[in-house]
Amino acid sequence: MNIIFMGTPDFSVPTLQMLIDEGHNILAVVTQPDRPKGRGNKVLMPPVKELALKYDLPILQPERVKGNEEFLNHIKTLNPDVMVVVAYGQILPESVLEVPSLGCINIHGSLLPKYRGAAPIQWSILNEEAETGVTIMYMDKGMDTGDMLYKKSMPIDPTDTYETLHDKMKVVGAEALKAAFPMIQAGGQERQKQDDDQATYASMIQKALGEIRWEKSNHEINAQVRGLNPWPVAYTYYEGQPIKVWQTSMTNENTQYAPGTIIEVDKLGMHVQTGSGILIIEEMQAPNKKRMPVSEYIKGNSIEKGRLLGN
Repeated sequence: MNIIFMGTPDFSVPTLQMLIDEGHNILAVVTQPDRPKGRGNKVLMPPVKELALKYDLPILQPERVKGNEEFLNHIKTLNPDVMVVVAYGQILPESVLEVPSLGCINIHGSLLPKYRGAAPIQWSILNEEAETGVTIMYMDKGMDTGDMLYKKSMPIDPTDTYETLHDKMKVVGAEALKAAFPMIQAGGQERQKQDDDQATYASMIQKALGEIRWEKSNHEINAQVRGLNPWPVAYTYYEGQPIKVWQTSMTNENTQYAPGTIIEVDKLGMHVQTGSGILIIEEMQAPNKKRMPVSEYIKGNSIEKGRLLGN
């Protein structure tokens, strides 16, 4: 098929690689402009651009798509059968969605209509879901409201973080699109409308979501730690200083102590009473320190039992 591919981050790369491997004609790769990143503000190209350059594919990097007549007229002249959009990073106007003869196809990181929106992978962990998946869908002017064509589910491992689940899902997404392509080529007769009454919204992740409230259960806090790893990272306070919490585990025991009380510090980590059950902080990061196991941190620093964590 004649395809325009739109994507930007690492999540998009396996899908573009699959389209190349399957022998589709990639008319253009549309990605975000190169941006300065990191402490040195070094200008870096998007991962999708790196792959496109490797295969000498035509690359377009418009600053904006909406209202960009030059971009619109250019993709019209390419006459694509389909546009594949994977985490591109801009909302596409109807004028762009109407260009390909067989529609614009998106890989969404949830089993729609659940978790429409910007952060479906994170919220599936934060809400302690047992499974998630990807949906191959037709794009329309709404926020992830288009018709669904194909779904592929996958379990969420109890130890999955946002990072590990993201890395699994980007591969599953490429596999799902490959399976759905015969249906797309045939016109998508299998497409189904979403039940809006069953929809939930996965709002953008904010840093404020990271603060741990110790009155919650150990299961809820453990999910918070996993869902916000590697960004923005869950955190608490010890003696007025913020501490990032990178990895935790749980036990079902309870004590008479108030939530947030440090019960024990040993080779397993920092044992903290929650609203229900004990949470063991296994890996942490103190201010101006690198992340490390609690067992390493306590070799040169003291953590007093009986102290309360949090503001």
